[in-house]
Amino acid sequence: MKILLLYHYPPAPGGLPTQGDLLYRGLLDIGVDAHAVNLRSDLEKEWYYRWFQPDVVLGVGFWGDVPDIVCHPQSFGFRAVPWLLADGYVANYRDILNALPLMLVTSNWVRETFARDGIRVDHAVVLPVGCDTDSFIPRQPHDPKVRAVRDTLGVLPGELLILTVGGDAASKGAREVMEALATLGDEVPPWRYVCKVWPQERTEVQNQLDVALAKSLAIQDRVRFHTHLVSRNLMPYLIAACDVYAGPSRLEGFGMPQVEAGACAKPVIGIRAMAMLDTLVHGETALLAKVAETIHITEAVLGPEAGFAPGHRVVFDKPRVADYRASPQDIAVYLKLLLNDAALRQRLGAAGRRRVVAHFDYRHVARHLLDILTERQP
Repeated sequence: MKILLLYHYPPAPGGLPTQGDLLYRGLLDIGVDAHAVNLRSDLEKEWYYRWFQPDVVLGVGFWGDVPDIVCHPQSFGFRAVPWLLADGYVANYRDILNALPLMLVTSNWVRETFARDGIRVDHAVVLPVGCDTDSFIPRQPHDPKVRAVRDTLGVLPGELLILTVGGDAASKGAREVMEALATLGDEVPPWRYVCKVWPQERTEVQNQLDVALAKSLAIQDRVRFHTHLVSRNLMPYLIAACDVYAGPSRLEGFGMPQVEAGACAKPVIGIRAMAMLDTLVHGETALLAKVAETIHITEAVLGPEAGFAPGHRVVFDKPRVADYRASPQDIAVYLKLLLNDAALRQRLGAAGRRRVVAHFDYRHVARHLLDILTERQP
């Protein structure tokens, strides 16, 4: 089978580019004839269509990418199969998606979101995102690269490191984590909370709000926000350097950092909702806080990124859940348990590693894809 992959190629370190690149690597590793091209490059895509003649054009993105990853290959007569995330609301391209014989989604929650918003899902198959379990591995604290990460982050000897990684910290639940940490006092060993976020305009604004929250909670001396461009070379060591990975995200279609933390044998604190119900097992590989609050919206303003004119206003017939908030009280309980119990951290981490290797290794995901494509031949 010949597969042409459309994603943000060459890949930056973000979620969707990494998702696509891990699938590409997995397909090559298991011997599939595959090529990758940027989903926006119409010229290069057409070049591949003409000489490569793929059996399947598989596009990685969210529903707003449908023109690039579905309509474009279809216009040249090729079988298009999108692998889609949802960002809380599917606003456009329903007819196109409903006409497809097959689409892939990253989790059952994404599938449910598409169904809620008018997409038939009898043709939607869950394909989880792959993880590089050769790079994301358990590492010893004395590993010089791990030690260098902790030194670079300003983690002092004897401190336990709690880590959150995301485009911004708040969307990954960092504000709820800070509220929880502020209640622990002297009930836990010395700790440091680090949020590694991506430099972008919305992050700069959100960082200011998050720093202000840390100050109001009187924990600012133990909380750090690191806003830097990094490559995938650093990420396995960054996660391996932490003692607890905290990711009770407000909106999560898969949860790649949580899975990578599991691959590194790190205990994870998540939220009992969305894709984490697929990827994490409460009490076995992670501790999942209850949902304390759901944020509803009654309308949204969308633009060209969603296939509309600028300022297009959508009013919902029923309020939609925009995101979730994990219980800070639950997070505090779980942090207290994990920070005080090294054996529990080790047990959850080891189980997390086993689960990731069994279900989310990037080669396993590539084989799963081939099985789906073979079973769902048009």
